[in-house]
Amino acid sequence: MTQQTLLTGHVLLTHGDPFLDPDAVQIAPSHGVLIEAGHITALGPADDLRAAAPDATEHAHGDNLIMPGFVDAHAHYPQTAMIASWGKQLIDWLNTYTFPEEARFGDPAYATDVAGRYLDLLLDNGTTTVASFTTIHPSSVDAFFEAAQARAMRVAAGKTCMDRNAPDDLRDTAQLAYDDSKALLEKWHGVGRAEYAITPRFSPTSTPAQMSALGALWAEHPECLMQTHLSEQVDEIAWVSELYPEARDYLDTYEAHGLLGARGVYGHAIHLTPREVDRLAEVGAGLAHCPTSNTFIGSGLMDVAGLAARRISLGLATDTGGGSSFSMLRTMAAAYEIAQLRGTALHARQLLWLATAGSAQVLHMQEKVGAISVGKEADICVLNLASTPAIAQRSAQARDIWDAVFATIMMGDDRAIAQVWVSGQRQRNGI
Repeated sequence: MTQQTLLTGHVLLTHGDPFLDPDAVQIAPSHGVLIEAGHITALGPADDLRAAAPDATEHAHGDNLIMPGFVDAHAHYPQTAMIASWGKQLIDWLNTYTFPEEARFGDPAYATDVAGRYLDLLLDNGTTTVASFTTIHPSSVDAFFEAAQARAMRVAAGKTCMDRNAPDDLRDTAQLAYDDSKALLEKWHGVGRAEYAITPRFSPTSTPAQMSALGALWAEHPECLMQTHLSEQVDEIAWVSELYPEARDYLDTYEAHGLLGARGVYGHAIHLTPREVDRLAEVGAGLAHCPTSNTFIGSGLMDVAGLAARRISLGLATDTGGGSSFSMLRTMAAAYEIAQLRGTALHARQLLWLATAGSAQVLHMQEKVGAISVGKEADICVLNLASTPAIAQRSAQARDIWDAVFATIMMGDDRAIAQVWVSGQRQRNGI
């Protein structure tokens, strides 16, 4: 018989989308999660599980919150070292910081070092799954997947393809983008917990020929994700219209080349036209909300409530290093603040859902991760709801458990991460 592990405390239970049904996400007190062979095998009152599994090793968390590991739907691991770099707008920031740093990833040793450092930073912050861009260098993709494999993490990634409007040492070609992506896809997709994502950076840095080549690859491998950027800044949208004068809008630059579909993940999606919203809803595409990035680079305020009302799949993302934090707690706080500026006060249950089940749905991993339920992979984060003096004194005055959780969302950081479990194995974090 394999070893059983029992986690007890408050448990976050997810039964649906809290934007549609407020009761779909609940917190069960004095509950337990039983883990065996890397999966969740039972849930229920803590005393019942103790009786059913008397030989299980228990980790008693008292008033802490046991929840799914965070799922980051859109990030750039090569930007780890340049996070929080002062900049102006998107294009200036890319040219000043991003492209010079990404050029260093032609060195496989450097890519390996950063990939490991990045994933450890995620685990320190309770994030157990991420979808990341890489660079044009195939070795940067290998480094990321190898680092994730060493940590048993479920991840998605792909070679970032660019064949124009980028430095010479960061450009490939339409054919090379197809060939490299195909080879990496065949090497990594479905190996362990790795999933490949076909990755054109965004329309300005890919010619129509490259977009079509990657669209053809996606058509050949529809089981894969496709990730890119959409409508992040007003100036960017104007540039796209100049580069693609025949396109109806930004989304059409992808659609016309076979890069719009249900397994598409579109980062930012701030300044959408009504037609774009209609098409995204119609095809079932996923959007990644990147609130710290959108405020840091001055991009705008995503209409989370409006898009959720259209039943468009939404997830939350750090967008590091455009985003200013590796923490999904800080990212949820920024999402709350942006929604407030748009006239909506998101509830803690909606914020937690965006950072877990919502992102898992966007990445088509909802059958595997993103919720505490029987059969799911045991990727778990335990939140200490009194991790600092400031949070502890606020939590002591909380009206209910959700009030306490909200305080940690708004003021918490890596100190709030009490434990992290990946594939049923405890990581280095916390108590």
